[in-house]
Amino acid sequence: MEQIAKSKEVLQGQKIVIIGGSAGIGLATAKSAAAKNATVIIISSNQQRIDKALEELPESATGYAIDVTNEIQVKNIFEQIGSFDHLVFTAGENLELGDLKDTSLVGAHQFFEIRYWGAFAAVKYASPYVKGSIVLTSGIASNRPGKGWSLGASICSAMEGFARAMAIELAPVRVNIVSPGVVKTDLWSGMSLTEREEMYSQIGSSLPVKRVGNADDIAKTYVYLMEQDYGTGQTIIVDGGASLV
Repeated sequence: MEQIAKSKEVLQGQKIVIIGGSAGIGLATAKSAAAKNATVIIISSNQQRIDKALEELPESATGYAIDVTNEIQVKNIFEQIGSFDHLVFTAGENLELGDLKDTSLVGAHQFFEIRYWGAFAAVKYASPYVKGSIVLTSGIASNRPGKGWSLGASICSAMEGFARAMAIELAPVRVNIVSPGVVKTDLWSGMSLTEREEMYSQIGSSLPVKRVGNADDIAKTYVYLMEQDYGTGQTIIVDGGASLV
């Protein structure tokens, strides 16, 4: 019983910074961590989304609006926050699929700005202050890409390699990465509602669990990676079995 009680208190009183924490998986992770009595700080590019998200979080939660592609802003926010326990990075723009022949190189470069270089800058400037762990985000396109996923597969693979390298460089801080499958979030808002629902239905019916994921499903994995204190350099796939079929 003592061990069980202790496991429930791992995040109690700890300070967690979540970049991308105003919506989707990031907000779900913030809620899950707050429910375990952690103090959460959410960071996003949109002040209105932050204000809305804070309405769903405890009064102890705070939020900051910055441009994660602006190195100076990233550096300044971590200097302002100071020492904390865990960094979670879930930020990213809407996903775009397309054949290689139709892909603009300018657009391709831009696609990496938030998801890769934003995470790179966050880890760089957070590392002097973080005490426990860093949890990053990729996706199953890294190991199971489909047609039109040249950019998605590239960036997910790059993120996983970065996480492994940082697990060595930043030790004893633990660095891990979550690789979600298809999840119902605003990430797909570039598609019409009908297109999204058709995609969710088609993909969900093909999975062993018979549904696509929700943000809450994935948030549990970020919380687990913060709570455990032994694994590092690992990619945890949470995809409803998509990698198997």
